[in-house]
Amino acid sequence: MSDAHPDFFFRDTELDRKATASATADALGGCDDGELFLEYRQSEALAFDDGRLKTASFDTTQGFGLRAVAGEATGYAHSCELSPGALKRAADAVGAVKSGHTGTLAAAPPRTNRTLYHDRNPLGGMAFEDKVRLLSEIDDYVRKADANVAQVSATLAGEWQLVELIRADGETRRDIRPLVRLNISVVMADGDRQESGSHGIGGRDVYAPFVTRESWRAAADEAVRQARVNLASVPAPAGEMDVVLGPGWPGILLHEAVGHGLEGDFNRKKTSAFAGLMGERVASRGVTVIDDGTLGERRGSINIDDEGTPTTSTTLIEDGILVGYMQDRLNARLMGTASTGNGRRQSYAHQPMPRMTNTYMLSGDADPQEILGSVKNGLYAVSFGGGQVDITSGKFVFTCTEAYLIENGRLGAPVKGATLIGSGPDALTRVAMIGNDMALDPGIGTCGKAGQSVPVGVGQPTMLINALTVGGTAA
Repeated sequence: MSDAHPDFFFRDTELDRKATASATADALGGCDDGELFLEYRQSEALAFDDGRLKTASFDTTQGFGLRAVAGEATGYAHSCELSPGALKRAADAVGAVKSGHTGTLAAAPPRTNRTLYHDRNPLGGMAFEDKVRLLSEIDDYVRKADANVAQVSATLAGEWQLVELIRADGETRRDIRPLVRLNISVVMADGDRQESGSHGIGGRDVYAPFVTRESWRAAADEAVRQARVNLASVPAPAGEMDVVLGPGWPGILLHEAVGHGLEGDFNRKKTSAFAGLMGERVASRGVTVIDDGTLGERRGSINIDDEGTPTTSTTLIEDGILVGYMQDRLNARLMGTASTGNGRRQSYAHQPMPRMTNTYMLSGDADPQEILGSVKNGLYAVSFGGGQVDITSGKFVFTCTEAYLIENGRLGAPVKGATLIGSGPDALTRVAMIGNDMALDPGIGTCGKAGQSVPVGVGQPTMLINALTVGGTAA
């Protein structure tokens, strides 16, 4: 199966469309909600390391997931076998939840004709030899960029996913989703010291826009720049200080420390630090946070979510006031509201749950240089690596992969080993200035929740947070 014919899942399998719709209706009869989720996915990844092609993989997966929802209970069964027999076995398995039926049948999601990205398969638009040649050229370019370059890694990855949902009432929804990413990592050495830098670009598109010489060289130059900066870094100080977050990728802190706490399931179960605060002030004035799955060709965007609901632009916090949560169908129904198109799943083998798409803070009116100039002594954090967040308390710890001292309103030396420690809800109330330079990340985000990973986007403007705890390595 290689194209996107409307009967894609019924041409080369044992499934018949009419019989499958009938079996789905029978399986979900007496339930409040549910669907048959059909998926076909092609994916590939090429990794160039140590001057040679180290790995090259290509994978094709297909299968279905059948979900029956009754009250708060969910029955879920999945199979990689697209056949009437497998569907019958799945129907028998999910039928156990029907006794919890409340009689409140969830209405079908609205239809949409939106096209946020084309449906071309990125894996077929570029020959394998050209992909290997590209990675080799990147490796050569980076090694010649600086005599201190000790190691180069370049990865090219892409996928093409087709999904179709069939509901008990016979309604169907389809989406075709391309996704690509190019990532470049550099290790530089000076004597016994080694430091790294990396940069990636990607989105819901074919490879072409990201593999032009201009695009990949810009990504390579950024990776080299980061490695140079880190090679010159000094140990980070520790203590409470004012922190300026740069635009774009630092929005990952907002995503983790705040975004997850605004997902519907955590608030319905009252396990979020934001539970019960709807309509109340949870952030400084000027702080407006949005989750938007409708941005064209962005990594976190989808025409419909994995329950068939069109994605939306959902305002979560408006001028510091909590005004919304991200909802899937189950939690929206139980909370007496509507789905916001945030029901997402990793694959047919997983149940949908409320998940972010592209989550970002809107711009303010401050000039970024004015923000830096207002800080006497502090930290300017440009990029983050790993972090940990407790959803219930909102407490977080994030590692800075690029950061600088701020001394008398000017950027000082780059620092190594800085970590930001705090609470998401508390940090929002400490936002003192918001820049006019909101930017989205370059298309590299992946979010994990309950063992599932999905592509996401993040973003924010330059932002000053007063009195944040910084963990450092300085003696």
